[in-house]
Amino acid sequence: MPDVVGLPVTVARQVAAEAGVALAQPDPDGPPLGALTWPGVWVIDEQAPAPGARVRRWDSVVVRFHEEGGGSAGVREPRRPLPEPRAASAAKDPEDD
Repeated sequence: MPDVVGLPVTVARQVAAEAGVALAQPDPDGPPLGALTWPGVWVIDEQAPAPGARVRRWDSVVVRFHEEGGGSAGVREPRRPLPEPRAASAAKDPEDD
């Protein structure tokens, strides 16, 4: 099993494929690794089994990862300020007295 910790996911997938194993995300019922790490640059933090372990050909290697640069929520519109409380309240109708 090669050491893929510290590598970008795109590079780690190539290294793993050349070694005859496949990378997988921790949640077996979740989306595939490729869907979770696109777009952006994602880096491997941990792997199991550990580097150097013997695994069968095309076994899955579970990896944990983070987005390089801290992540982003994408392009967002600026928030408009809330209206002043007095401007948002209705004026009392004098005929209601």
